[in-house]
Amino acid sequence: MNSTSARAAIWLCVPALVVLLRPGTPAGEQALARNTSQGPRTKLVMLGTGNPSPNPDRFGPATVVLVDDVPYLIDSGVGVVRRWAAAIRINKLSASAGDLKTVFVTHLHTDHTLGLADLIFTPWTNERGGSSGRVRPLEVYGPAGLTAMTDHLIAAYAEDIRIRTSEGGSRNVAGGSGPIVKTHEIAGGVVYRDDRVTVDAFRVPHGKWEHAFGFRFRTPDKIIVISGDTAFSPTIAEHCNGCDILVHEGGITGDNSAYFRASHTSAEELVRVAATAKPKLLVLYHQRNANEDGLRIIRSGFQGPVVVATDLQVFE
Repeated sequence: MNSTSARAAIWLCVPALVVLLRPGTPAGEQALARNTSQGPRTKLVMLGTGNPSPNPDRFGPATVVLVDDVPYLIDSGVGVVRRWAAAIRINKLSASAGDLKTVFVTHLHTDHTLGLADLIFTPWTNERGGSSGRVRPLEVYGPAGLTAMTDHLIAAYAEDIRIRTSEGGSRNVAGGSGPIVKTHEIAGGVVYRDDRVTVDAFRVPHGKWEHAFGFRFRTPDKIIVISGDTAFSPTIAEHCNGCDILVHEGGITGDNSAYFRASHTSAEELVRVAATAKPKLLVLYHQRNANEDGLRIIRSGFQGPVVVATDLQVFE
């Protein structure tokens, strides 16, 4: 920690969550204050907290629920693999850049999916799969249209795949397959379960998108709800219902356009969500910049802790 960061450090403590916020520190230098009393099995890692605005401190939406050092990725905004590698290095996570193998997509807006090609190809070009060239498939869960998007991305890079798998073509094993991606188009309910997590998908209203989802993660020690992009929706509070962390978009004020009202949640509406949901921690993401007016409105109506997340921040 440099001297400026040390002077500005602010502690936020809630049950089972210890976070160190460093106002004025570049987003890439945000760090975690470790809970050393009893290590939690679940961490929340904010890879990208931005929106379509090209803010270099806020990459495209991407969040990891990390359980027993196994990452479950929600959305793949631009630069997602490098953001994950940076989060590993800065926060000293016991993981590797190639571990992003299970992905959940809220909807197919570009700011949430521009990193999908990165996610498909960057790990593949940097890993070897033995003599057969086979690697663990990338499993992607998301709305209708996901399969077509993925197929077209792979087709777009057919020449790259051909060269890399040809004799002497690149680091990949000659004769091996291209990247293997398995898509699962979801409709809601329980969409994934293993021995660490159960993931429920629920529909949210987002403009003209017919298929947009939020996700609820149940792990051995946490319940984490992620809204995705959504207009005001009581469904989010129902799925949180006292959850450990609610990651919610929006929270700005002053935009009364028809598009915003149909697609996103205002600060005033977010107060209603949070007051009903009663999360132990409310984390705001999908921001252009921290909106102080909106934050004041939220804090005036919701008594729990609220954080405007920054890229690479970790919540335990």
